[in-house]
Amino acid sequence: MVNCNPETVSTDYDTSDRLYFEPLGVEEVLAICERERPAGVVTQFGGQTPLKLARALEAAGHKVLGTSPETIDLAEDRERFAALLDRLQIRCPAWATAAEPDEAVAAADRIGYPVLVRPSYVLGGRAMRVCYGPGEVRAAMAGTRDRVLLDRFLEQALELDVDALCDGEDTYVAAVMQHVEEAGVHSGDSACVLPAPSLSPLERTYLEEVVRELGGALGAVGLLNVQLAIADGELYVLEVNPRASRTVPFASKASGINLVAAACRLAAGANLGELDLPADPTPVQVSVKAAVLPFARFPGADPVLGPEMRATGEVMATAADFPTAFAKAERAAGRGLPTEGTAFISVCDAHKQAIVPVAHALAGLGFEVVATAGTAHVLAAAGLAVESVRKVTEADEGPSVVDLIRRGRVDLVVNTPQGSGARTDGYRIREAALVARVPCITTISGAAAAVEAIAHAQPEISISLQERIDAARAS
Repeated sequence: MVNCNPETVSTDYDTSDRLYFEPLGVEEVLAICERERPAGVVTQFGGQTPLKLARALEAAGHKVLGTSPETIDLAEDRERFAALLDRLQIRCPAWATAAEPDEAVAAADRIGYPVLVRPSYVLGGRAMRVCYGPGEVRAAMAGTRDRVLLDRFLEQALELDVDALCDGEDTYVAAVMQHVEEAGVHSGDSACVLPAPSLSPLERTYLEEVVRELGGALGAVGLLNVQLAIADGELYVLEVNPRASRTVPFASKASGINLVAAACRLAAGANLGELDLPADPTPVQVSVKAAVLPFARFPGADPVLGPEMRATGEVMATAADFPTAFAKAERAAGRGLPTEGTAFISVCDAHKQAIVPVAHALAGLGFEVVATAGTAHVLAAAGLAVESVRKVTEADEGPSVVDLIRRGRVDLVVNTPQGSGARTDGYRIREAALVARVPCITTISGAAAAVEAIAHAQPEISISLQERIDAARAS
């Protein structure tokens, strides 16, 4: 095993016969292969970086086990992959590439705002940015030397993650997971639910057909990750990764299927029929994977979630229902949800109607609701008893929302600064919540999930894994 990060669990002494702490560069990996003389090399378990080594390994005469370098290139190159989707009649968001600001603005106007700008021509680029106008596109292009990729950003969409096993011809859909946050929040930062609670049986059947068609058309061998979104009743493919994704450990634990062991057998030449996989891998219980976010450790950090990953870890919780599993996961991630007190709400104009049922639910649970003027006006018009509180930048007398948070008079903050406005006040509100250790939710879907968890989570007795094992043996 070659691992450039000695902090990860893959450094355990019993993971491999020999472990190299070396950079995942062509020169270093080829030197190791020259020493070890492997029968084959597997590149699909280390994220995006080792995939880029596949061509060099093959050119040096080493056998790449599993998905071939040609298939990796097909999935990673946007033009080739888009052509494949067109041939299969599978939708993807409108997209374009650009090399300089004027070209990018023209492309964004053609695609339609908002757009997601990636500073890399291939999928998987970092420092992605959602742009709502020409000025933001030009800012995103500043300092860019290579061509960038612009995608139509699907707002208010349901995002899904699928982990599948392929043998080059057939595809086994092992896990269909739903993101709690809407599309646009990085999959590493969004909470993830298995099985997906919002999919109808018809939607799930169609989604699985699309994944199987993609797996066969690509000729992938081993693990395949597909990210999709449902917007306005249409299914879109956002991205296909011919490798293990970060959801594989979660999906394996939740479903009881060792996806890594199965993928290794496929890479070694087995086919799906030899693996004895269950006909329906959908778990009976509900599992939630939640991100551990580092904002509290960095004074001045803004906890807004977006397309660039900011999580430093993750936790997993399992229960009989989603609210209980979600509440357990949030507690494990250090964001325990309050069951009473005062909820402060301030959302951007695009979310003001969507927040009404969330606020109604909080009021019904006994929370006192306070809000800034614009949000308070909408909530009051919807029949809610709401107290208006001034923003930091407003000149009126009386305490601001930041003052209330600092004085310990707020127990939950819901603030969605999406779009191009309201950054100054929103930043100060979120910063105050971080300092006061008050749960701060920055997406509508995250707020809805939190309210559902507060309302319906069942008290559970926590027992250790060993106690569960002992109890099972005794029975």
